[in-house]
Amino acid sequence: MRRRIRSRIRSRIPLRTAAVAGGIALAAAAAMTAPATASPGASGSAAAADATSSRRALDVEYFTGPGGHPRHTEVPAATPERLARAARSLSAKEAAADGQVGSVVDNGTTADKLDVVFIGDGYTAGQQGDFHADARSKWEQMSAVQPYASYKDLFNVWTVDAVSNQSGVSGDPSRDVVKDTALGSYFWCDDIERLLCVDTAKVESYAAKAPQADLVVVLSNSTKYGGAGYTLTSQVGYDGIATAASDHADSDQIAVHETGHSLGKLADEYFYPEYGTYTGAEPDESNATKLSAAQLTAQQKKWYRWIGQTSPDGGTVGAYEGGRYYPKGINRPTDNSIMRTLGREFNLPGREAMIAGFYRHAGALSSRTATAKAVKRSAAIEVDVPKGASLKWYVDGTEVTAANGKTSVTPAGLGVPSDGTTHKVTAKATDGTSAVKDPALRKLLSGSRTWKVTG
Repeated sequence: MRRRIRSRIRSRIPLRTAAVAGGIALAAAAAMTAPATASPGASGSAAAADATSSRRALDVEYFTGPGGHPRHTEVPAATPERLARAARSLSAKEAAADGQVGSVVDNGTTADKLDVVFIGDGYTAGQQGDFHADARSKWEQMSAVQPYASYKDLFNVWTVDAVSNQSGVSGDPSRDVVKDTALGSYFWCDDIERLLCVDTAKVESYAAKAPQADLVVVLSNSTKYGGAGYTLTSQVGYDGIATAASDHADSDQIAVHETGHSLGKLADEYFYPEYGTYTGAEPDESNATKLSAAQLTAQQKKWYRWIGQTSPDGGTVGAYEGGRYYPKGINRPTDNSIMRTLGREFNLPGREAMIAGFYRHAGALSSRTATAKAVKRSAAIEVDVPKGASLKWYVDGTEVTAANGKTSVTPAGLGVPSDGTTHKVTAKATDGTSAVKDPALRKLLSGSRTWKVTG
């Protein structure tokens, strides 16, 4: 479920608005890319052939290897023409399979859950079964990371089949390899071997076929390490795109890190030496500050509630210098979380932000029993709540303590009388996790639903 909550990185250089392409409103965060982070562009005839399509429009985060610190650069929204040529049109049978939507995990209605959409690229019509298996495997890897592991019930997972003419990805195994694929995935984007780019307008068109898209992950059919995180806002409603090689064991970490931005609204915690000292305003992101640990505590700001506690990413929560691309003038909560280095855990403030992000899209209480029309006294009302959440039932505002914790009840069983009048049955759920301390965020962790019952 999408709730239109947006955040923007505040930086010393204003956001630059790019052109609208393929239905996606694109905003490139220019300040996130220092001049030294961009690799030299292509030269010669290849550069001339790509002159139009290589116009830089989107900020992307890329990863040079497992366990490394990410970098930023800007890339074109579309695949360069020399890599996007079509060998042939899809056959009628292939076209019929193209765009088919499948369900990997169904935990409830799209209105109640956070919907993750996997789209495959470089899979032929005969390989869509392989894509489905890869999507299931990648989700298992992603959802094994905390806090995903504790909140799997909040997610639906979908696949959208994108039928490619050829199997594989351009740039794999070498940069001269060109594959005709549905989304135009290619390594060596911006002359960076591990940067795996896609045509974002094509991704948008396939993501729109899913019932709802809160997170979008493109799995490119490759064993080569690589991926990217796109900074964009789509008309479909998702924030950003994560790309990852389907069959590399560490590529799931790329997607998890990217959701730290799109769901947790977290800043990157790594830095570039050439950025020097940050002199701007206090950052908006919850995991970056100009304040010291003592100042955070004294002023009760940001992650002050966590200071001094042992964090799952190792060490103690405090204020560590460097973050949000600046080595000086900005502090981060811990020394080395997943927002700094792939393969790490979210730190305590990061976990809190991620859980809050989950609940911005999903409800603490969900139900397939419709509230639009009255239910009968004998009809079952079924609800779903996250593990560990409390669940209470009420009839006309009075708590029915004997029913608390039950996920399936009948109004008659709750004591609704058969008196010919209309009564109200209400279920209320609250996630009492200790992983969220901020009272403002804790408000997101409760939900309720009310049904009218005919006597």
